[in-house]
Amino acid sequence: MLTRIGLYMFWVGMLGLGAGASMGQDFPTKPIRIVTSTPGGGSDFASRIIAQGISGPLGQQVIVDNRSGVIGQEMAARAAPDGYTLIVDGAALWLGPLVQTLPYELKDFAPVTMISRVPNILVVHPSVPVKSVKELIALAKARPGELNYASGNPGSSAQLSAELFKSMAGVNIVMVPYKGTGPALNALISGEVQLTFATSVSVASQLKSGRLRAIAVTSAKPSALVPGMPTVAAAGLPGYDTGSATGMFAPAKTPTAIVNRINQEAVRVLTRPDVKERFFNNASEIVANSPEEFAETIRTEVAKMAKVIKDAGIRIP
Repeated sequence: MLTRIGLYMFWVGMLGLGAGASMGQDFPTKPIRIVTSTPGGGSDFASRIIAQGISGPLGQQVIVDNRSGVIGQEMAARAAPDGYTLIVDGAALWLGPLVQTLPYELKDFAPVTMISRVPNILVVHPSVPVKSVKELIALAKARPGELNYASGNPGSSAQLSAELFKSMAGVNIVMVPYKGTGPALNALISGEVQLTFATSVSVASQLKSGRLRAIAVTSAKPSALVPGMPTVAAAGLPGYDTGSATGMFAPAKTPTAIVNRINQEAVRVLTRPDVKERFFNNASEIVANSPEEFAETIRTEVAKMAKVIKDAGIRIP
């Protein structure tokens, strides 16, 4: 039998649940803003597809607000937690605080859904006498410090993929920094360095022409973006999984009912066959998971990469 206090708390809880559900059903009553990166990037591409798709079901205009990098991230972090300001951004949002001091923390955001992922491809110059992950690891162990990999900006997906590879394989491969992805790939093509981790779209023509050789894909499972290519995990490093990702967030403390409502509508759009095809043609694969699944993925990735970043001494001044 419930005590008087227990009965009181029970009804308070039920009223709270009812209020939360009602809040989700009533939302939204005004236009929604999606803050994202500068026009033309992957986050902007995703934002515009989602904005167009959820506007009708939600009955409100959804505006894409292009802001560069940290400016947009701080704006979204400081916005009212009411669901009317969202942000679509890449892994820099949750891994950025590990490599530099930023005006926000990961705890300032509530995950809504991981939108998509783009695996990297481990590619080598044709002069490197390896055709598999195991052969590359054996060569690196036989020639410690002699192999170099190209990387763009500090903390880039290429650098993190390479440093995770080095850590898990126990090899010494030296990073050679370049001012961006383009110069890094040019250095590899010319034979100035021996390998790098790049997106499929950035090296497609070089792989086709034979100017570069693909070894493996960095996703945990085989990717339809590079059919027939083995994963790094299956080819020699069990548990290896890395790449670029794009996700949607709300400000922290946004009511769960509102987060769930936005997730429901966003996932409905992202899982449409035509939308999946558009993302695939843009060299990315739809994820569209729940807020809880996205949060767990972030926790796992941050824990994994924090050690890699610390051990490698990756830091942006």
